[in-house]
Amino acid sequence: MELPNGQIIQSKHLKETTMDPQAKKTALRMITHGLYLLTVKHDDQLNASTVSWLSQASFDPPLVMAGVKADTLTHALVEKSRQFAINLLAVGQTEMAQTFFKQAEREGDKLSGYTFEPGPATGAPIFLDVPAWFECRVTDMIKRGDHTVVVAEVIEAGVRDPNATPMALRDTTWHYGG
Repeated sequence: MELPNGQIIQSKHLKETTMDPQAKKTALRMITHGLYLLTVKHDDQLNASTVSWLSQASFDPPLVMAGVKADTLTHALVEKSRQFAINLLAVGQTEMAQTFFKQAEREGDKLSGYTFEPGPATGAPIFLDVPAWFECRVTDMIKRGDHTVVVAEVIEAGVRDPNATPMALRDTTWHYGG
């Protein structure tokens, strides 16, 4: 348990164990993850990154939480702008997801070859090819480990294809996490 001053208290009921690293990796990779494109705009700078650690955290207000790799341009821009958009990917958009494993390149109204429009609330890129999207305003950033947990309120949303099947990490050859 963590106290308000940051001090960690260990439960007297926890036992010291030697964790099997392969069992840990396998178990953590069994957590279900979708694949999404997190986009961000700060001043004139734009970026997009593929993320898989995303979950709804509250109904009222509508909150999501996302794990953002700490040593990335996307993280730096989210930290500065305090806002971002999530572009939901559908089955069959594997190539689009893979494109944003690396740094995005802007060419006019395209990021790494994919056409976008500015989000109405944040200006973050909203890709025209995705079935749905939402924009967020950051409420908290919890910095631990190699990713930061970003908690954000959903402030705008749009749906282009309500019948699309969301892309899941387990349906690809990729293994992120563990």
